[in-house]
Amino acid sequence: DIHGLEGSIGAPIEVRGARSPGRAVFVAAPGRNTVSIANSAHVKIADLDLVGGELPVDAVKAEGTSRYAHHITLEGLRITGHGADQQNVAISTKCPAWGWTIRGNAIIGAGTGLYLGNSNGSAPFIRGLIERNIIIGTRGYSMQIKHQMPWPDLPEIASDPGDTIVRYNTFAKDERSSTGDLARPNLLLGHWPLAGKGSRERYLVYGNLFLDNPAEVLLQAEGNVTVYNNVFINRFGDAVAIREHNDVPRSIDFFHNTIVARGVGVLLRNGDPAAKQTISGNAIFADQVTPPSVASQNLLSRFERTGNAGRNAAGTPPPVDLAAAGRSVDDRQWNAAGREDLPDVALDFDHQRRMRPVYGAYAGVLPADSRRLDAAERERGSNRLPRP
Repeated sequence: DIHGLEGSIGAPIEVRGARSPGRAVFVAAPGRNTVSIANSAHVKIADLDLVGGELPVDAVKAEGTSRYAHHITLEGLRITGHGADQQNVAISTKCPAWGWTIRGNAIIGAGTGLYLGNSNGSAPFIRGLIERNIIIGTRGYSMQIKHQMPWPDLPEIASDPGDTIVRYNTFAKDERSSTGDLARPNLLLGHWPLAGKGSRERYLVYGNLFLDNPAEVLLQAEGNVTVYNNVFINRFGDAVAIREHNDVPRSIDFFHNTIVARGVGVLLRNGDPAAKQTISGNAIFADQVTPPSVASQNLLSRFERTGNAGRNAAGTPPPVDLAAAGRSVDDRQWNAAGREDLPDVALDFDHQRRMRPVYGAYAGVLPADSRRLDAAERERGSNRLPRP
């Protein structure tokens, strides 16, 4: 129980396991969540193995009975055995939560990976940093941040707009993924409050690898979202849907991404006409984008040109390298205004520096680095999907 514990900015309370030679293991027990957080702040939980044993419990949960949980850091956790049901979650927040850092965790085979915010929008997840996690083989969402109703009075949240950052993660699904009515995207981002405090908040999504979903899209988003330098590979269907869910897309900037999809590469639908939606400078290997006008500001090719999205059955490189396939963006189609100050915008997916605007997530100087794709495939192991 992390209940009623409050550290400070300079001196957080830490619950930490040993990194070597052996890790601390917390084994789930029936009827309670393994790490339960309530009315706590400035707490760091690190370097633990949370083993679920397929019991119907969550691994880490900010409880719905709590008034708040802010400035919580979850780092270096390895969460397994929480896949008994899609409702079992590796990391969940059900109370107002802000200032969280979720970094460097491995979540394998959970019902849902990260479920941040309450399902009815009443418990906002605000200004979090989710980085360098690997989330493999979930039944439902790899990660969802719920839509948000008007914020409660949170005196620590400044009135100026801020960002929630999702960067350098791997969201990979496989045959454990639910289908039919239970199918879920790898990542779903809900809208911010529609008016008042929080309405100008923004998601920054960059440097992530999205790999496979047999029954849904890789990314679905609405509200205010900026997406760049990501790689999307779905060898089984559609990749990206910027569309209505509980509200509509509002301020959208989607650029410098590489997309490989057997179905629709990008869908943009029902955007707010009072806001701006921009999809430009992407390298899209798919048979369709919607609406067709999206094609004019992006580099389009067919799915087959990538050698079935980066690998053939023998695991050898594709006949067309995803980095070399791009070319410099036409200056007339490239609007850098407002993008210069985005974090790591000058670096590509492989952290190479961009010397000029190039279509897609790769700068195009060297062949694309496949280490993150290889690591995801190894982690999926014998559970990975059969190749199309």
